[in-house]
Amino acid sequence: MTPEALADAIDAALPQTQCTRCGYPDCASYARAVTAGEAGINQCPPGGAEGIARLAALTGRAPLPLDPAHGAEGPLRLAVIDESWCIGCTLCIKACPVDCIVGAAKVMHTVIASQCTGCELCVPACPVDCIAMRETGDGRTGWDAWSPVQADRARERYAFHRLRVARDARENEARLAAKAEAKLADLPNQTRLSDPAAIEHKRRVIEEALARARARRAAAKEP
Repeated sequence: MTPEALADAIDAALPQTQCTRCGYPDCASYARAVTAGEAGINQCPPGGAEGIARLAALTGRAPLPLDPAHGAEGPLRLAVIDESWCIGCTLCIKACPVDCIVGAAKVMHTVIASQCTGCELCVPACPVDCIAMRETGDGRTGWDAWSPVQADRARERYAFHRLRVARDARENEARLAAKAEAKLADLPNQTRLSDPAAIEHKRRVIEEALARARARRAAAKEP
C-alpha cells in the first residue's frame, strides 16, 4: 500500500469529529502524520479503544492504551446553546468544523444536534459561556457511540465547510482589493490639503495593501 493509500485508509478509519484533540488540525492531517510515523495510533479519544485497534490493524503497529495527554474515551456529548444567554456574536459558528450551528449576527444561535460531532471547539470560542456539552444518555463510548454513516456525513460537512471558508476568504480579499483600488484611483482627485510627501505615503501604503491582497489570492489558487 502506498503512503497516500495508507493515509486515506487511516483517515477513513477515524470518526471524523475534526476535534483536533489528536494534536492535528483535522482527521486527515492526523492520518498523514500516523502514516509518516510522526504520530501514534493512540491519539484519538473519539475513536477510543476500537479506533486504536483499527489503526493498529492498518499500520501493523501494536495496539496501545489511549494516550491520556489527548483526552479520555467517553460517551458522545453534543453541544447545547443556552439561547437566553446567547448574544449572537457568531464566534461559535466560525469555530464549528461541520457548520452545524445556525444563526446570524445579533441573532440567537442553535445547534443542529443530529449534525454535531461533539468536537467541543465551540465551547472556548463563546465569550459568554453559554454553550455546554451534554451527554446523549446511552452511556456508549468510542465507535459504539458513533457510526460509519455519521463519520461519512461529518467528513462531507467538513469538506463543505473548508470550501465555504476558502470562498468567503476569496470574496473578502476581493472586497478589500476593490476598496483599496478605489481609494488609489481617487487620490489624484482629492483636494490637496496635505503635502506631496503625505500623499505619496498614502499611495505607497495602498499599493502595498493591494500587493498583499493579490499575493494572498494567488496563493489561495495554488493546489
